[in-house]
Amino acid sequence: MKNSNYSDRIHLVGRLGSIMSLAIMLGIPAIISQSFDVWPTVGEVISVGSGLLAIFVPTAIAEVFSYAPILGSASYIAFITGNVLNLKLPCAISAMELADVAQGSDEGDAISTVAITSSSMLTMLVIALGVVLLVPLQPILQQPVVQTATTYMLPALFGSMFFGMITGKRSGEYIIEGKMKAVILPLIVIVLVNFFITPISGKEGYAMICAIPMTIACAYFLYKKGAIKVELIKKPAAPAAEEIQSADGDNVEGDDVREEL
Repeated sequence: MKNSNYSDRIHLVGRLGSIMSLAIMLGIPAIISQSFDVWPTVGEVISVGSGLLAIFVPTAIAEVFSYAPILGSASYIAFITGNVLNLKLPCAISAMELADVAQGSDEGDAISTVAITSSSMLTMLVIALGVVLLVPLQPILQQPVVQTATTYMLPALFGSMFFGMITGKRSGEYIIEGKMKAVILPLIVIVLVNFFITPISGKEGYAMICAIPMTIACAYFLYKKGAIKVELIKKPAAPAAEEIQSADGDNVEGDDVREEL
């Protein structure tokens, strides 16, 4: 059951943080434009921004609908700090799996928030060190071996996530059998559109917006047909607090038994 007090507070802090971040990101360019009197015209903003908005607005909408159910209320800090797909999302998923908590629960929200916050702090530290050490490390970073290795970082990260998604059946408090069946039809549609209609490169946001409801519909249909099965994990019952009969016939308190174990 959701803790309303926790949800109300975390959403309040998240909304305030989002407003403050937007004010800073938009305020600094506004102050610079006002100080140097270099305000762009509306036509210039539309001509330059329309192409970018056409690409990034659908992507942003798709990311909110696809990431928020996993990250929970930690989505606020994840979207503020960025690098959600290649950094924040893997950290949150790994942390929730290690803590054995369900996505969407209060525990999952708390663990996800701690993981993303730690990741953001570490990222800022690494960026600060990178700025300081950029010149000394430049000869090393420009070596062909290092440049070749960096091209495999994202494929390795996404490959491990995809492998875990395929092999893992547990999702929080549930075991899901046959969950990969739900992505077969959307995957086939995306591949056919990419090769026979139009390349989706640069249109990933539109593809995600179309694939998300299609995947949900396939999962619902297959679940109703019994092709996908969801089972609640049965947790062992805690020992009763009353007297427990010991092996030698003596009665001992349940707390004493747990201490001995």
